[in-house]
Amino acid sequence: MKRDRDALADYTTTALKSSGVVLRSYSSSFGLACRLFDDAVRRQVDSVYALVRVADEIVDGVTSAAGLSPEESRRQLDAFEQETENAMTTGYSTNLVIHAFADTARRTGIGTDLTRPFFASMRADLEQSEHTPASFTEYVYGSAEVVGLMCLRCFLYGQPVSAEERARLERGARHLGAAFQKINFLRDLAEDFTSLGRSYFPGVSPANFDEAQKIRLLADIDHDLQESRAVLRSLPTSCRLAVALAQELFAELAERIRVTPAPDLIRARISVPTPVKLKIAAAVLTGRRGLEPAGPRPARVAAQ
Repeated sequence: MKRDRDALADYTTTALKSSGVVLRSYSSSFGLACRLFDDAVRRQVDSVYALVRVADEIVDGVTSAAGLSPEESRRQLDAFEQETENAMTTGYSTNLVIHAFADTARRTGIGTDLTRPFFASMRADLEQSEHTPASFTEYVYGSAEVVGLMCLRCFLYGQPVSAEERARLERGARHLGAAFQKINFLRDLAEDFTSLGRSYFPGVSPANFDEAQKIRLLADIDHDLQESRAVLRSLPTSCRLAVALAQELFAELAERIRVTPAPDLIRARISVPTPVKLKIAAAVLTGRRGLEPAGPRPARVAAQ
């Protein structure tokens, strides 16, 4: 029996390592921020990211590039969700990414109340090309806010918090997830429309995108970032700097979008250069950026 337990532990360790490879392969900004997590938290967050990344790839073109029909892509997503739920129940999957996530979910209390809305939003990407205000709100909750809540479960694992404080942290996590998603939508507006045929923001497309729409969308993102920033100091020390850095990297991207004229934004994909990311990381580590007192702050000029 001891050998069986050791075999499962070895398998889980390998699965968690594989999730780290997925994160580092697909995300430079979040991957950089994750280096600041304590080891145990980082492994758990890696497993969450890997699961949502693989699901996202199913609906974002990898399956079609492999020659699968839309119906087959849907079946792949359904099977991925079913295997995830099975593993969350049994504690085992032959899929390393799913196994790592299930191990984290069982430890931290991530349940189907969070995974099912996520997969519902992924399924919407296969069925819906435009959004109404109501469907956009639902989509952002499932695709991003619940991911923030999953990560928060990892952050608070083993940490005693009151129900009131947990609710406050959950609001911040939802706002941060929403901000990340909306910034990505804004940055990828033209690519999503031309490559995937999707328009996420209700009533917004590259054909009618103008400065007024950009300013309106950024104001909503600024609100999300302000709300998430308000709880940063209340997070455990095991994750506080990492979350602050992730927020600052996306805030920097938002500022670069802000100073880019709307016509240019739909012709080129805006990014934050690696030297600038490292400069921001140094500022967060030395307390010069990221953990300022809560409240609105003036827009930054994008770092050079």
